[in-house]
Amino acid sequence: MSVPVSRPEGNAAGDGGDVVAYMNRLGQAARDAAAHMRRAPTATKNAALLAMAARLEQGRGEVLAANARDVHHGRAAGLDAALLDRLALDDARIDAMVEGLKQVAALPDPVGEIDGLRARPSGIQVGRMRVPLGVIGIIYESRPNVTLEAASLCLKSGNAAILRGGSEARESNAAIATCLAAGLAEAGLPAAAVQVVATTDREAVGRLIAMPEYVDVIIPRGGKSLIERIAREARVPVIKHLDGVCHVYVDATADPEKALAIAVNAKTHRYGTCNTMETLLVDAPVAEALLPQLAVAYGEHGVELRGCERTRAILPDCEPAEESDWHAEYLAPLLAIRVVDGIEAAIAHIERYGSHHTDAIVTENYGLARRFLAEVDSSSVMVNASTRFADGFEYGLGAEIGISTDKLHVRGPVGLEGLTTCKYVVLGDGQVRQ
Repeated sequence: MSVPVSRPEGNAAGDGGDVVAYMNRLGQAARDAAAHMRRAPTATKNAALLAMAARLEQGRGEVLAANARDVHHGRAAGLDAALLDRLALDDARIDAMVEGLKQVAALPDPVGEIDGLRARPSGIQVGRMRVPLGVIGIIYESRPNVTLEAASLCLKSGNAAILRGGSEARESNAAIATCLAAGLAEAGLPAAAVQVVATTDREAVGRLIAMPEYVDVIIPRGGKSLIERIAREARVPVIKHLDGVCHVYVDATADPEKALAIAVNAKTHRYGTCNTMETLLVDAPVAEALLPQLAVAYGEHGVELRGCERTRAILPDCEPAEESDWHAEYLAPLLAIRVVDGIEAAIAHIERYGSHHTDAIVTENYGLARRFLAEVDSSSVMVNASTRFADGFEYGLGAEIGISTDKLHVRGPVGLEGLTTCKYVVLGDGQVRQ
């Protein structure tokens, strides 16, 4: 087994070599490894994950030293504070990465499950077996912990992975890749089951997303511009979401305490996540009573409010909302508020301005709750719960590799099952078709 994964045999790309040829080598190696991973038993995959955890613990010093160099270079290059925070590792984050590997090892393995098995008049039995997707390419920015998360989920679901992190985390990713490769080798799995692209040349991304002969699916994790580029240029299927313009609609029948708690939590629990509420819709009959309470609560959290004319009639200190505010994913302590006339107006607003990510209703009316669930076309639709619950861990998936707002293959938080597909299996006893 070659170590580290980020320096496969014959790679000259990191030193100015032929990037296309380098990516082709990675792709062919991943395709070969995927065939091996399809038949890897659960015990072997779990052994690899636990060995990776042990190697990461042993290599903690090297990983932190490599990360310190990345942070130093990032600070010198003028990265902003938010990017530096996502880039930086410390002992607590290493501990979380080690624990994450152990948690994935403990998750049920979806590969090989057969469901829906039913007998046909001919005597055959027909069902569907869950199988790996094959080779997954993951493109991400800043956060070196994604290298570990992506590798662990792809491995447990029986896939081979090609990981391309951002140039700002190059040394951190290479150090983590060394730990991953050692864990694979210890479990007897091919090193090419997890490969970290060594070159920072942008051409590597262009090739990774355009080689369907080697790669079965691409998952981009990063800013909107990166995901838009991948979606526009990819010749390989993409699992993605572009925006998280999430809404909470407070219906006239809502319990005031529930409404206040949910509306505050959905906005202020964390600002920089894709499942954070960005627009609050309030039914007109309860707006005058609820909005002043919410304004006080948001003021305590330092949230700036931008409202429609009806909102500003109740909250005169609120800034006027522009048309662009209804489209905005702020990822910041900013909130747009609109007073609406009933559920039809709320659903129409969400349909026009939403991103089909996560939307919630607060109501005590069962019929309206059912209507909201049926008519709002988003990957997660909630009743009387904060949008912040749109998360693989909270959904019981154990972990997630991202959120999908696509409608084909997988939608919502993407966990182990989302990294697999199904094939029909037929069980017979000598039957022939008449």
